[in-house]
Amino acid sequence: MSKFIYIYSGPATPMDQFTPEQAAKEDAAWRGWMGALGAALVEGGAPFMGASVSVRDDGSKGPASQLSGYTVIEAADLAAAEALTEGHPFLSEGKGRFSIEVFELGRM
Repeated sequence: MSKFIYIYSGPATPMDQFTPEQAAKEDAAWRGWMGALGAALVEGGAPFMGASVSVRDDGSKGPASQLSGYTVIEAADLAAAEALTEGHPFLSEGKGRFSIEVFELGRM
């Protein structure tokens, strides 16, 4: 088995901007998806919140991209890791504004 990281990209709304009902619905969706992963879930991850910056190799800085969080899972291969995104709440809008990039994690 290999570890894979899901990197979330899209204009995510911070949880403090949700109504209590919306927050409960989002929380339930994420908990449901994570619960369905079972042992494949290695680390639930976290949303990227607050201040951010992009530091470049020429010493300049700029705004960070729309990366919004991560999760680490375990799967047999890339196809299996991709299949585990099925039903993921981050992909529920259906307008193409949100994506999950899947990368196999190497060993150091």
